[in-house]
Amino acid sequence: MDSFELNKIAGAVLSALLVIFGTKTLIETVRGGHGDDHAKAGYSLPMPKDEGASAAAAPKEEPSFDAAKVVGMLANASTDNGKSVFKKCAACHTVDKGGPNRVGPNLWGVVGRAAGASDGFAYSSAMKEHGPWSYEGLAAFLHDPRGSVKGTKMVFAGVKNDEDLASVIVYLRSLSDQPVPLP
Repeated sequence: MDSFELNKIAGAVLSALLVIFGTKTLIETVRGGHGDDHAKAGYSLPMPKDEGASAAAAPKEEPSFDAAKVVGMLANASTDNGKSVFKKCAACHTVDKGGPNRVGPNLWGVVGRAAGASDGFAYSSAMKEHGPWSYEGLAAFLHDPRGSVKGTKMVFAGVKNDEDLASVIVYLRSLSDQPVPLP
C-alpha cells in the first residue's frame, strides 16, 4: 500500500464526515434554527408550592423616606463623616468658594440658596422652578434626586443611609460664610 492509497482512504473518511455533519447543518439552516426548543433564553427556576414560602420570597417594600427624621439628626451629625461621604459627589461638584462648575454646579453656599441659582450652570427647567434649598428639601433631594425633582439632570442614585445623609447636609451647611442655623 502506497501513500496515494492512504490519501484516498483519509479523503473518503473526511468526505463521509462532511456529508453527515454538513447535511445536519444545512437542514437546521433551512428550517430556521434549532427549532422551538431554544425559543426562550434562560432557565425558569422552580417556585415553592406552599403559600408561606412564596410570601417570604416576595420582595420587601422599601420603607418610606422621612426627611423630617433626617433634619432631626442634623444636630448630632458629623461634618467629617459628611466630607467623607461627599467624596462620591466630588466627581461632579466642586465645593470651593468661587469654584468652577463641572457636570454639576459648584455647591459653595448651597444650603438656603435658591435651587438653580449657581451662575454659569445650565440647570434643567424643573430645577429652576424648585424652591430654595431648605434642610428638608436637601434631604429629600439627596435621598432620591429624580424622585424629588422630576426632570432633574442629576443621575446620582441618592444617599440612602439617613446618618450619612444628615452628615452630608451638615457638611454642605459648613460650606458658607454665614451657615444657615440648624433647626
